[in-house]
Amino acid sequence: MARFPCFSASAWATAFVLFNTLISSVRADDASNTVQVTESDGTVVALPVDRYPALYTGDFGDCMGGQSLINVTSFDAAYYKDNMTVLFNLAGSTNLRNDSLMCKSTSSHFKYIWLTLTIVHISVYAYGEDRFDLLFNPCNANFNTLCPLNSSVPIIGQAIIPVSASDVSAIPSIALVIPDFEGSAILRIFSNATQTQIACFSSVMRNGASFSHPAAVGSVLGVFTVVALLASFATAIYGISIPQIRTHYAHSLSVLVVFEVFQSIFFSGALSVNWPSVNAAWLSNFAWSAGMIYSKSMIDSIDSFTGVSGNASQVGGAGSTVLNNNGGLQQQIYGRSLELAKGRGANATSSLYKRAVVANATSDPRMFQWAGLPVSPGLILPGNWSNFAGELSDVGIPAADAFTVGFVWLLILILILVAVTVALKWALEGLATIKWIKHDRLAIFRSHWLGFTGLVVLRTLFISFFMMMTLSLFQFSYGGKSGPIAIAAIVFLIFFVGGLGIAFYACFYRMKFGKYQSTPERIHFKQRKILKFIPWVTTVRESSLEESERTKTGASVSFFKMDFVGDDAEGQNSVHENAAYTKRFGWLSARYRRTRWWFFAFWIIYQFVRACFVGGARANPQAQVFGNFVWEVIAFIAIVKINPFEGARNTALAVWMLGIVKVFTAGLTIAFLPQFNLARIPTTVIGIIIIIAQGLLTIGLLILIVLGAISSYMSLTRNREEFKPHGMEGIRMKYFGHVAQKATDLPPPPPPVPEEPKEPYFSVNTVRRAPKIEDEDTVPDLANIPDPNASQHSFPNRQSRANSMAHSMRSAGYGNVPFGARVHRASWSSRDFRNWQENEIARAPDSPSTIQSRQNASQHTANTSISKTPLVRPSASQSTLRPSTPTRNERMR
Repeated sequence: MARFPCFSASAWATAFVLFNTLISSVRADDASNTVQVTESDGTVVALPVDRYPALYTGDFGDCMGGQSLINVTSFDAAYYKDNMTVLFNLAGSTNLRNDSLMCKSTSSHFKYIWLTLTIVHISVYAYGEDRFDLLFNPCNANFNTLCPLNSSVPIIGQAIIPVSASDVSAIPSIALVIPDFEGSAILRIFSNATQTQIACFSSVMRNGASFSHPAAVGSVLGVFTVVALLASFATAIYGISIPQIRTHYAHSLSVLVVFEVFQSIFFSGALSVNWPSVNAAWLSNFAWSAGMIYSKSMIDSIDSFTGVSGNASQVGGAGSTVLNNNGGLQQQIYGRSLELAKGRGANATSSLYKRAVVANATSDPRMFQWAGLPVSPGLILPGNWSNFAGELSDVGIPAADAFTVGFVWLLILILILVAVTVALKWALEGLATIKWIKHDRLAIFRSHWLGFTGLVVLRTLFISFFMMMTLSLFQFSYGGKSGPIAIAAIVFLIFFVGGLGIAFYACFYRMKFGKYQSTPERIHFKQRKILKFIPWVTTVRESSLEESERTKTGASVSFFKMDFVGDDAEGQNSVHENAAYTKRFGWLSARYRRTRWWFFAFWIIYQFVRACFVGGARANPQAQVFGNFVWEVIAFIAIVKINPFEGARNTALAVWMLGIVKVFTAGLTIAFLPQFNLARIPTTVIGIIIIIAQGLLTIGLLILIVLGAISSYMSLTRNREEFKPHGMEGIRMKYFGHVAQKATDLPPPPPPVPEEPKEPYFSVNTVRRAPKIEDEDTVPDLANIPDPNASQHSFPNRQSRANSMAHSMRSAGYGNVPFGARVHRASWSSRDFRNWQENEIARAPDSPSTIQSRQNASQHTANTSISKTPLVRPSASQSTLRPSTPTRNERMR
């Protein structure tokens, strides 16, 4: 450390006058509780003394690790931007002898000057850089009790130091408004004779804005958690059929997932990295979910058990730690008086200058409302947010007490839940006795309340599995006294052996009594591409591959599969239709799909490995952070592939929202590793991004809790015909249909596929004669047609008749014939005439004239091939016209 120069006599005189003038003016203003401030335009403004500064210190601690030669009970520093002043307050005591020091002067007028001199250095660090430095002589700054240091004189002093804009120009303006300003004020006291630091105290800097509001945020989250707990418990006890109860219970929001969200956010700060101050403050809002609830009486009781000791009213090493000054001149000048320390003993703190006395020494005690307190024993230095200990310091719990505090609160929670369950049972019995409710209301719960109480305890232990495994492993890696380690070992064995044992026994019970058999299987690894260009490898079971595809895989490993060999795989032998299994292990499997009922075993293994990284690997930050990130990625892919939950809200929350945020947080945490030495401002930006992601997850959880409460209300009214509000009746029926369909664990029927249009084509397969216009002509009376053998003089008559018909048609305007259509006369072919003649002869009775006609017709047919029969139409029986087709004469009429 460089030697501090001695100040000349004129410099000390000037500084003395300046500080005394400032102190006098402030005290005069304190009488009226205001401070006179001159604005830039010359206007004088009176400001209240009790106003909050722009930056001020919080709790403070000894930055020499308890080796400081001064005990401090009050250390306050503040920067007032309105009047450009720095307030400094100090109170404490020391065990040093009279510290009369010699300083060599640079003045030519005298060679040596004897002074009682101690140098005080104040610095402010913001985001990893030194932003403000102030070096002054306390003897001329209202700290006469430091000149000299004397064990019999308490240390007390206050100074208001004016600063210029250039002095504070290094402090960014955003530091005055950003939440959880990351800065520290450090006070160092040196002996100028030997340039030895004899005391160092550090305090965290604040600006009044923070993400840390455990009382408000924690209370709101706790209320929503209670709502989710009540909704889940109500669906678990309402109903008369175990399978039906399980079906509706599976669609309520899981309390396990709710606590998993809160605990995953909180324990993300347990990684051994240098967290930004914003993250440590944000994570303190979720400490209650992991049992990290501060109670002074509890902490004081646990401190004696875990070996945490110290005086909570002061910080420093005077009177509590033997300082090794390596003998010689240092020991003689500023070593502590060991005899005096031994004489004071346990009553060393009785003569300390307490904070209340310091406040009374000023005219307005409200000036120190913003000031911090000495850190409690066992907490790390303020301004250090590294590791799990840094996160716990924001909630006031020493790292050595973390496991014990969490375990005690877990026991208290179990007792509360058991008491509430028993009270509910007897409350229902009382209401049924006075007939305020039906006698058979909640009959299953009232008749099996002891079993439900046991399941409540088991479910609570299952939810707290990750928390207790993490805290136990952290206790092992942290060390400490043998008592907490022994209890941590017992708890670890109970949770590890009990949790894994019950999970595997539940699987074995189902395999043994559920008619399952194990068959060999192989898992094949196939190459594929993500986004069409990223190489990837996926796993496929051999039973799902075609025979030709099995040779195209890159590699394969031996595995097994479980097949159901019963007669009714989807009916009563289904795991969720088995009432006996649901009663015994429904607290583990009830929320999962019929084909994923075993997921609880996977969940316990996943949480145990995760706890090993988070709680057990704190000594190796690199392995801890990278290992946790890789494990979260693997678990996320596996959970998405399995898709275990039956309820849609549980799937959205536990599989997608929580999984993505876990991977996102674990990946960004890599930037905080010490070996990367990332600047604190980019670190803070990354920390705020993590807060945004976790905040969106929390908001989504609260929304899903509300939706889950509404769906649980629908489930509780499933036996009622009337439902209020009536406008949601349609949604209620759709919900019941959705619940019934999801219980089958079968894919929904595919939507109808629209028929694709056929390709255009043309082909002639058959030809059918269509009716024509001439087919609608009036059929002539065939009976009046003369015999073909008659004399030829009849033809002119027929011709005249045809002409008269044509004339009548022309005079009528062609009847209903369309305009432009051609009218054709019916024509006969020789074949038509021959067929008609044969039919007429066949229908006529046998007589001599008829026989003669038949012979003549036969002879005529044989002799000539052209018929001279008048051209008339065949009979109606031979026509191909439709019966409903009107004739021309009918339409003309």
